[in-house]
Amino acid sequence: MKREHTDIVICGGGVAGLTAAAGFGTAGFNVVLVDPAPPVTDGQSAGSDLRTTAFLQPARDVLEGAGLWARLAPEAMPLETMRIMDVAREVPVARDFDAADMGDAPFGWNFRNWVLRREMVARLDDLPNVSFRSGVGFKAMLPREAANIVTLSDATQVEAQLMIGADGRRSAVREAAGINSKTTRYGQKALSFAVVHEAPHNNVSTEVHLHGGPFTLVPLPDHEGQPCSAVVWMDEGRDTMRRAQMDVAAFEAEATLRSAEVYGPLRLVTGRQVWPIISQIAETMVGPRTALMAEAAHVMPPIGAQGLNTSLADLRCLLDLAAKSPQTLGSREMLAAYQRARLPDIKLRAAGIAMLNRTSQSGNPMLQGLRGAGMQLLHDAKPVRTAVMKLGLGAGR
Repeated sequence: MKREHTDIVICGGGVAGLTAAAGFGTAGFNVVLVDPAPPVTDGQSAGSDLRTTAFLQPARDVLEGAGLWARLAPEAMPLETMRIMDVAREVPVARDFDAADMGDAPFGWNFRNWVLRREMVARLDDLPNVSFRSGVGFKAMLPREAANIVTLSDATQVEAQLMIGADGRRSAVREAAGINSKTTRYGQKALSFAVVHEAPHNNVSTEVHLHGGPFTLVPLPDHEGQPCSAVVWMDEGRDTMRRAQMDVAAFEAEATLRSAEVYGPLRLVTGRQVWPIISQIAETMVGPRTALMAEAAHVMPPIGAQGLNTSLADLRCLLDLAAKSPQTLGSREMLAAYQRARLPDIKLRAAGIAMLNRTSQSGNPMLQGLRGAGMQLLHDAKPVRTAVMKLGLGAGR
């Protein structure tokens, strides 16, 4: 069997894996990226990912370093204000967290996921040292002292100094490395879709709390001349599945009611996709010549844009370590440093998101009252408000 040689093999062609391939390729490393499913890069195609991703401020540095930001900037929707509303109380509470409190830049930028894939695949085409093998998957690996021998689904063997598992919550790389993970299930699912509405969003991301989970509207570019937002609606699984099957008119009416009508009537402009809500943390992020990142290492409920931004923090750490000492790429020392830098932050961030999700999910009036009071406390004192915003942005640092 013919054996190839490269610096890095990355398993997983989602947004995190594509960004990793662009980042390491731009840094001069030879990369083989594999994914058994070809990326869908057209919003109208079957299987298109209708979700959106908000990149927070620190993520821009990673995207620029990977040669991606110039491609993505024309599609970016700035997120200048985060509005949190609690409508469970007799008198609803709303507070705005304004990025201007921290400087001139917005909190971040929102993108359609299929657009991200389109531009990232195009960037990889410009990098001769990156081989993106769409339709080819990971099969097995045999870590050695000097390299990891990776077998792909097309029977190719690739010898690499470092294997990166970015292949999602059911990671085959994590399983092959014998790494266990702890999973917490909340009984929730998320419904993602896009809507148009009468009132402009003014670059405000709005999170509406009642019970079951938040209803979040995130700004998108106008659709056919009308203001447009992406929606993530978290609720109990049974209710979410019922809504996914509703006729459009009934669904729009229920979504408008749940949104507290902040933008007026909502009109659906995409299909609806359902995603399970879990927390999942790998017991370790490393194995011999192997590093886990993104959802292969950690999964969090979609609150506060922490998921992918935490994944990009993984990537930034790996890139920094590789650039600092290319000759030790994939070594025990490098991987130990990666583990020390990332795992404590991930555990802390995941615990915080889990707590926020539990309070958002609760229908208990006492907890709902505490939720609203806590939101007011965090917002109304400017030093506290600014510290909270910086902590949220820290996912990419």
